Amino acid sequence: MYERKILPFYMTYPLPLYYQEEDTILKDLEYLQQMYPADARKYQKKIAEILDKLDYEGSMIYDEFPDRWQLYKLSSDILDRIRREEEKNESKEQAPPEKWQWAGDLIQILLFYEIYKRRHDSHRGILRF
Repeated sequence: MYERKILPFYMTYPLPLYYQEEDTILKDLEYLQQMYPADARKYQKKIAEILDKLDYEGSMIYDEFPDRWQLYKLSSDILDRIRREEEKNESKEQAPPEKWQWAGDLIQILLFYEIYKRRHDSHRGILRF
């Protein structure tokens, strides 16, 4: 028959173990992001700075279904800001238009990923990967 066993204290409250797993996931994610190419790391830092300003209660990045046009406009604005900064720093050389085509796609992907991370951040709820 079924025997009732007494559970050890650490097993009665398993949540701390869950948060240890979450910390491991975040450390792993940060380590892998350090291996991004130089341009991607630079773009990611700029995206994180801009999203810090949009990170408030009721922001469009926390809508249940964010508007596609607003996200596209945001990524376009980020691309324009990065382009202006790079042209200001490298006034002698002008980057070919192909660079800005793939950079726009990369910025859009990094932006969506950063929004995903913020929407599922442990400070706002449970982190789900």
